[in-house]
Amino acid sequence: MPSSQTRTGPEAAPRRGALRRTGEWCARHFVTVLVLWVAALAGLQVLQHAYGGDYSDDFSLPGTQSQEGLDVLKAHAPQAGGYSAQVVLHDPDKPLTSVSDQVATTVSDLQKLPDVLSAQSPLPSSGSTPPPPPDPNTGPLSTDQKTAYITVRFSVQPSTLDASYLDGVDDAVQPLRSAGVTVEYGGSLGELARPEPSDRTSEAIGFGVAIVVLLIGFGSLLAAVLPLVTALVCALCGLALLGLFAAAATFATVSPTLATMIGIGVGIDYALFLVTRHRQNLVDGQDPVTAAGNAAATSGHAVLLSGCTVIIALSGLWVSGIGFIGKLGLAAAVTVVTAVAGALTLVPAVLGLIGRRIDRVRVRKPVAETVPAPEGAEPGGWHRYAQRVERRPWWFLAGGVVLLAVLSFPVFFIQLGHIGDGADPKSFTDRRAYDLMSSAFGPGSNGPLTVVIDQSKVSSGDRSALADQAQKALTGVSDAEVITPLTATSDGDVLTATAYSVAAPQDERTTSLTNRLTDDVLPQAVSGYDASTYVTGTTAAQVDFLDIVSSRLPLIIAVVVGLAFLVILAVFRGLLVAVKAAVLNVLSIAASYGVVVAVFQWGWGGPALGVSGDVPIESYVPMMMFAIVFGLSMDYEIFLLSRIHEAWVRTGDPRASVAHALEITARVITCAALIMVSVFAAFVISDNIVVKMLGLGLAASVLIDATVVRLLLVPAVMTLLGRAAWWIPGPLDRILPHLDAEGTAEPPARTVQK
Repeated sequence: MPSSQTRTGPEAAPRRGALRRTGEWCARHFVTVLVLWVAALAGLQVLQHAYGGDYSDDFSLPGTQSQEGLDVLKAHAPQAGGYSAQVVLHDPDKPLTSVSDQVATTVSDLQKLPDVLSAQSPLPSSGSTPPPPPDPNTGPLSTDQKTAYITVRFSVQPSTLDASYLDGVDDAVQPLRSAGVTVEYGGSLGELARPEPSDRTSEAIGFGVAIVVLLIGFGSLLAAVLPLVTALVCALCGLALLGLFAAAATFATVSPTLATMIGIGVGIDYALFLVTRHRQNLVDGQDPVTAAGNAAATSGHAVLLSGCTVIIALSGLWVSGIGFIGKLGLAAAVTVVTAVAGALTLVPAVLGLIGRRIDRVRVRKPVAETVPAPEGAEPGGWHRYAQRVERRPWWFLAGGVVLLAVLSFPVFFIQLGHIGDGADPKSFTDRRAYDLMSSAFGPGSNGPLTVVIDQSKVSSGDRSALADQAQKALTGVSDAEVITPLTATSDGDVLTATAYSVAAPQDERTTSLTNRLTDDVLPQAVSGYDASTYVTGTTAAQVDFLDIVSSRLPLIIAVVVGLAFLVILAVFRGLLVAVKAAVLNVLSIAASYGVVVAVFQWGWGGPALGVSGDVPIESYVPMMMFAIVFGLSMDYEIFLLSRIHEAWVRTGDPRASVAHALEITARVITCAALIMVSVFAAFVISDNIVVKMLGLGLAASVLIDATVVRLLLVPAVMTLLGRAAWWIPGPLDRILPHLDAEGTAEPPARTVQK
């Protein structure tokens, strides 16, 4: 019969291992360490400015039908292929035909620009009778002739060009502007013209709130400023490294913003964990060097493990198979690495420099960790709260689950998609071009779909019949405002047409139209013939991207959850502890998804954040949020569980251990969470909708995780599980590696099944 054996031991002293030796050495030789960090910061900045690369959203989706269709166009009709953008013209006072000379000059000058394949005039040729506008009118000239667009095709994605390229475009359109015509740039050309994003305001707001929180929470000015300074230095080093990586590979434009958000957030958290333990060590009578070494040996282990878990979670994004997504995770991981390195070396060095003066400048009575009240003394607020959780765990568990369920409800209505130019601020030229196009030609004009039929393998005698059959199939397609007649390329091998949706590019109906054309209409259109069909263009590529992300999101979730489960299991040697961590983290992330859906997709507060109308959830945001949040949640998970385990090793009392750990960590977890929430939430003032979405989503998730999960659900579940939380099957215990969260010499107390 299987039997169980519970093993506990005395509280272990901090291991005299590598982390403790590193912490003590850095604290003792603080001048050397600080000089090395300053030199590294300055050197990386110089290298980044000299050799750093640029960020762009130029990425392809090899193997997708939209990319294959684009390749076919490039091969058979180079001027019809490439990447298109619109130069939108509008004059409310006179018809654009009155400035035909200026239009002709502008088109000619645009064609002469580098990387331009073609530029198509919207006006009829001089001396000819204008043809009647199509019904419905999809352009390029409006019925009242006051709005038009020049279609410019580029050999490269315009948004990836240098900003100086716009000087040539501005020069080309100057004759029209001089004639009083409003000129706006649409599509990816408009993206190139957007103002350079700056995160300094967001960073300043986040740092300001962090200082206030730390001063209120701990009372000491130096203890409040130290985590902020070290986090900033580490983040700057990480961003410089990312800039150097960008010289060798293409990173998305949102990469530095994402890296800043994560780097500053975890940098402050990691430094705060070490500073809090160090100050408690000083209170306990240790000298500054020993205190810094012990902090590195205990909380430093938790920081190292947490950082590795965050990086593991971010690495899970490569499972998507999309380099664009994987590199976003890599960008965030760079600043996580520098944050961990700073916490283990720079923070102990600064602590050694400050010595016992860390609490000299104060705004209130300084506190470190909340230590249990002496016997007979009046217990503090967190102690009383811990006792309530211990007495009524079912109530706290039920309350937390209900709250998470309510917040998660909107997830069932999530609509993934691409955020179009219509959601941008009206100060952006691409937003103004979008509005002009929608007003004159309908919302679908902002995202035309290019239909491609490759008939190169069809005999010349059958091509006419194929064209007739295909044209009939393309008539009356649901959700299509109009599909232009098929036309053959100059070599006759390819037929092309343009489909305009009844809705905006980001609308579900446009996605449905794209999928309907790809999966049903076009295969039927060429039925019986050896022809290949594609739907290409920017909108079609976005739909393909959405399909890939949606299909691989479950796999990413499974990989990240599985890896995190194994890490927790290897550290704490408790099967139910690991299961609990995985389940509660998934629930908290679902709740944060619900907040994002309600705000952006349902419009509950979107206008207050500067979002015009209801927008879909950007397809890769849930994937990014999951990897980032699941990794970050391990900070608080490991910090709290390590203290529960520490008390469990010492006392063997599982219920009292939970209450003890909650009492001494609640202040730190609350302050750390408020800081990270303020850092993330400050980015909602960004002009980039995706950055707003990520900022709000990450802020909501950290707030939910640090309050509902860490202060309600985890203590309640751990109290209810009791000794069973630390049970692990014997064979599994022998297979798993031994990882140590708090640098203790003794293995974790656990119940081993023989």
